[in-house]
Amino acid sequence: MSVADRLLELAHTDERAVLFTVLDGPRRGTKLLVLLECGETVGDGPDELVELAPDVRRSHVLELGDARVFAELFGPPPSLVVVGAVDTAEALCRATRLIGWHTVCVDARAAFATSARIPSAEELVVAWPEDAFRRIPLGRETAVVTLAHDDRFDLPTLAAALRSEAFYIGAIGSRKTQQHRRELLLEAGFTHEELKRIHGPAGLDIGAETPAETAFAILGEMLAVRAERPGTPLRDSPHRIHVER
Repeated sequence: MSVADRLLELAHTDERAVLFTVLDGPRRGTKLLVLLECGETVGDGPDELVELAPDVRRSHVLELGDARVFAELFGPPPSLVVVGAVDTAEALCRATRLIGWHTVCVDARAAFATSARIPSAEELVVAWPEDAFRRIPLGRETAVVTLAHDDRFDLPTLAAALRSEAFYIGAIGSRKTQQHRRELLLEAGFTHEELKRIHGPAGLDIGAETPAETAFAILGEMLAVRAERPGTPLRDSPHRIHVER
């Protein structure tokens, strides 16, 4: 099967894949398609590219020896899972849908988790986090944010996210609250190194006060983490304004 034919098949599935195209050097023009879940490969590109595929989170140019290779990511859009059907959850789902991400809101309280309260959530899951995360896949293109301010929601959410490949794990709350959660997660068996994945208090320091402002602060941090950028002002950044594609 050709690379083009396999890509056409992928368009009808939720499979994720990386297409590598060699841009220069003796193997210029060769391609290698790597399916991330099953490891299948199609094409005549260098075999060394296979081991690079799991680390590709965005389309960009990378180096392979003396050659440049364009890595193009295929698959469904990133997803956001918010726990706690509060005002900030709606604001965060609404902002996230503007950039094309899939949105899910989880809350065990049926009176809160409604389409009237959270209309921007494409999926509403009325369940406790322990049950919800048995059904909701948390992959490498998933951001998880807990907004509940309640250990019954926050702790199982953070535990499930830490056991997953979620690229972003956020939790709102004061620094005292964050420390309390960390102590309980350490008692549950997680390590200090694992807990470094939690962004809490979640969000960039923009002086947010309202639910909408808080949502933009969190979304900004999610985007920065996904692009492996520090989230600093552009005028102080040594990087290109736009992430290299």
